[in-house]
Amino acid sequence: MNKIQKVTVLGAGAMGAYFASRFFDTEGFSTRFVARDRRLERLKAKGLVVNGKQYDIPAVHPDEVEQPADLIIVALKQYHLQEAVHDLKTSVGDSTTIISIMNGLDSEEFIGSVYGMDKLLYAVSVGIDAVREGNRITYTKPGKHYLGEAVNTSLSPGVLRVQRAFEEAGITYETPEDMMRMMWWKFMVNVGMNQASAVMRAPYGFFQTFPEARGLMEALMQEVIALAEVQGIAVTSRDIEEWYSFLDGLSPQGKTSMLQDVEAGRKTEVEMFGGKVVDMGKTHQVPTPVNQTVFQIIRVLEYSASEM
Repeated sequence: MNKIQKVTVLGAGAMGAYFASRFFDTEGFSTRFVARDRRLERLKAKGLVVNGKQYDIPAVHPDEVEQPADLIIVALKQYHLQEAVHDLKTSVGDSTTIISIMNGLDSEEFIGSVYGMDKLLYAVSVGIDAVREGNRITYTKPGKHYLGEAVNTSLSPGVLRVQRAFEEAGITYETPEDMMRMMWWKFMVNVGMNQASAVMRAPYGFFQTFPEARGLMEALMQEVIALAEVQGIAVTSRDIEEWYSFLDGLSPQGKTSMLQDVEAGRKTEVEMFGGKVVDMGKTHQVPTPVNQTVFQIIRVLEYSASEM
């Protein structure tokens, strides 16, 4: 497979900005955003400011893409994916690899239903404390980024290709043998950390310090662990301790993406966190009362913000 040179990013939030800036700063890569309407206008007019540095990364309309990308990174909110996924049509070619760094468990299968699962690798990002305010993104920890096929007992040419690109761009990565377990581990983290921080309006420092904050977070996580068990996924209570090794290294002032959404009055991704847990609980007859309650609270917060 040819070396990755042309990188396209769909989504210019905190995570999209991180990856785009890393590749844009690295010689040998051609990096662009694909966007339309107001998002395209904002990127062209203001660019992005990442850790105080101005980035004027090219942004193009989907209809103006002239060549397919070697690597596409999808960094959207879940509720934008169904419409925006079609903006990648002109960027996908025979040798394109797509990775989604979106939250949740479903984005890869949805993207694969449009472009083919053979083009998808699984990916999750953990421990990056990026905060977005308008077009300004700041982070103190770049995190670690996990990628691979569902099973990586031996590494496929596609995985090796993306690994090499990440190495060149200075992106810390790991390829676990069981990538589906890692996907569920990150889902557990998001369900607990994002939702607890949103309902308590609490940055990372509260979860590093207060047992009460950790208690709610862990209760939400335990319901994911129960669901993982009935589906044969090897996620256990010990994996919560693994999360603390990341959490305790984050900036105390840092905030989860869901807390940032609540504070800004934006729609959250609660349907893919608490909503997904509650739906799976009903399917598998696993009680999920904590996620049910927190889901209802966050939906009220969203409604209240929309009425202000």
